Amino acid sequence: MRFQPANDNRGKRVASTHLHAALRHFAEHGLAAADHARQQALSAADAGDRQSFEWWLEICRALDRRMASRIDLPVQAGG
Repeated sequence: MRFQPANDNRGKRVASTHLHAALRHFAEHGLAAADHARQQALSAADAGDRQSFEWWLEICRALDRRMASRIDLPVQAGG
């Protein structure tokens, strides 16, 4: 039997590709990395670039799941 960590929110899991990219992004931007990824995602959404939006959303999700959930729902509802 496998136990989940007590703090596991059981949300959408982040793929290893996105996790590695998020770690590189964190190394470059430090504690501001999640917010930077959020801004990149929103800019991509404003430009109508769904593929870039999804990429940056996953980077944001790897760094700060709660922040990503706040931008994921409104953009999905709008498009």
